[in-house]
Amino acid sequence: MADICPWNHLRFINPISKIMALLEVSGLSINFGGIQALTDIAFTVEREEILGLIGPNGSGKTTLFNCISGVYTPDKGDIMFAGENLRRFSPDTIACKGVARTFQNLRLFLNMTVLDNLLLGRHIKFAKNPFHALLRIRSEELRHRRIVEEIIEFLDLQPFRQNRVADCPYGVQKRIEMGRALAMEPLLLLLDEPIAGLTAEEKQETAYYITEIRGRYKTAILLVEHDLRIAFKLADRMIALNYGSEIAQGDPKEVQQTPAVIKAYLGEE
Repeated sequence: MADICPWNHLRFINPISKIMALLEVSGLSINFGGIQALTDIAFTVEREEILGLIGPNGSGKTTLFNCISGVYTPDKGDIMFAGENLRRFSPDTIACKGVARTFQNLRLFLNMTVLDNLLLGRHIKFAKNPFHALLRIRSEELRHRRIVEEIIEFLDLQPFRQNRVADCPYGVQKRIEMGRALAMEPLLLLLDEPIAGLTAEEKQETAYYITEIRGRYKTAILLVEHDLRIAFKLADRMIALNYGSEIAQGDPKEVQQTPAVIKAYLGEE
């Protein structure tokens, strides 16, 4: 099943954009009250690629996610996604275009069930049809429920589907948030520290799900992760930031051995 995309028939992409990188960031800069958070950042994410984004705390990784998802508007630079510049769009429009994300600090509705949290990820996909509403035709609702049930099965959330999120273990909550983002049918999935706070066993399990998401759903992934062993294992390519600037980019092994990266993490070469 790993080579099947459950919702390929729901996607439409301009054929011209297929020859481009899915995401192309160029010259991206942003400052907050004189503090330069990002400086001239440039990279690409190819279709179905996992690009690792690493760097010490405060290096600008989450700020970069906020720029891509439309939470922040950069001072300079472009964010081209499937041939369109995301700088022109609001966060909800960017989500509709195929960019979904998780958060470093979980953003779940704790008093709602696991199933309902995942269904919220389908909200942007609901087709409004007053005629169906008048006649109480549920075909649209049932279609979205089928997609969510597939994700619940894929992420092994069946035992928790009717539980309140607040009653679920932390590791399960992490999977729920990943599942809600996946329910949005993203072409690009932004994962902000998906294994932070997990046990060793949960980390390996989540790493497996991340690779399966890429294979099963044909989704490109931009991955922020502080556990460098996991990050280097998962990423096809990698970019390293420090103090808002790029210090290395390329093959994970090359980035790992770059003196500037070693110094950023260890304080010395």
